[in-house]
Amino acid sequence: MYAISSTKSLILLLGLLLYCIHDCHSIEPLTIGAAIGIGSIGLNYFKGQTYCRFYECCDDRSIPGNITALHRSLESTLYGQHIVTQHLIPALSAHLSAQSKSRKPLVLSFHGQPGTGKNFVANQIAQALYLDGSNSAYVTKFLGRSDFPLADLVDQYKVRIDGLVRDRLRSCPRSLFIFDEVDKMPSGVFDTLASLVDYNAFTDGTDHTKAIFIFLSNTAGTHIADHLGNSMKAGKLREDTLLSDYESLLQRAAYNLDGGMKKTGLIEAHVIDHYIPFLPMEKAHVVQCLEAEFRRWGKQPDKDIINEILSSSISYDRMHGLFVSSGCKTLEKKVAMAIY
Repeated sequence: MYAISSTKSLILLLGLLLYCIHDCHSIEPLTIGAAIGIGSIGLNYFKGQTYCRFYECCDDRSIPGNITALHRSLESTLYGQHIVTQHLIPALSAHLSAQSKSRKPLVLSFHGQPGTGKNFVANQIAQALYLDGSNSAYVTKFLGRSDFPLADLVDQYKVRIDGLVRDRLRSCPRSLFIFDEVDKMPSGVFDTLASLVDYNAFTDGTDHTKAIFIFLSNTAGTHIADHLGNSMKAGKLREDTLLSDYESLLQRAAYNLDGGMKKTGLIEAHVIDHYIPFLPMEKAHVVQCLEAEFRRWGKQPDKDIINEILSSSISYDRMHGLFVSSGCKTLEKKVAMAIY
């Protein structure tokens, strides 16, 4: 019945518009308004039943927000990062819940040394939230070194970020923004962004409350490693460390060290909801990464090759001698070369 009535409405609307070409004055304004109103319902219906069944739209089909799948994936593929899983899943679940009463976007700041999984987790989030994953039109990613390379152009970068974020949110309030290599960006680049992610940021009716912003930075990576190393040497287990052990440390380091977050209004205005540490990797975690890479190639992990890679390509931090300097970075190419 609804499809039939929608079809009739659409036909009526098209008929009125065609008639208006010849003599629109003879049609009552109320009649035109009613037809357009009914017709728009029909158009929306047909859009949902046709176009949006085959192409990406800002709807539940294209943006399923599958947090359960994300949780399973992180538990099976993310190594040595218990704090990330413990806090990221509840934060996303609460923000995306139908019962959510959020009045601002969710803003996350990932910190840690290279190879600890920051990019990996950000991509996993995109894969779980969007049908097209990182290729979704509603996922926007910025790279510090390529998108914002020059300190002299900070004012231009701010205008660019402001305009692009506004446009994307108008297109889809459920957009995801990922800022990678934040530590490589010039200070001040996020000054205008601070107001866009705060409460009541838009006065034009644009809904920004369902958006997610993620910042990825190597800033404070050595601070995290030192804190964890000292805790472990004092007898504390890695798995017993808590988010509260690192949050204030990350906030201070991000605000004071060189990079896009230095002296930024994002921190001053307290709009970053969660500072999440990615802990440095130990040898056992690197072995897990190597084994996973073999499986990704459809091969059984080769212990001899793994030991060879560990002995020839892995170095440890000088301070504690516990953590692999490059984490799981570069292992993909090491395994690929070994297989071939």
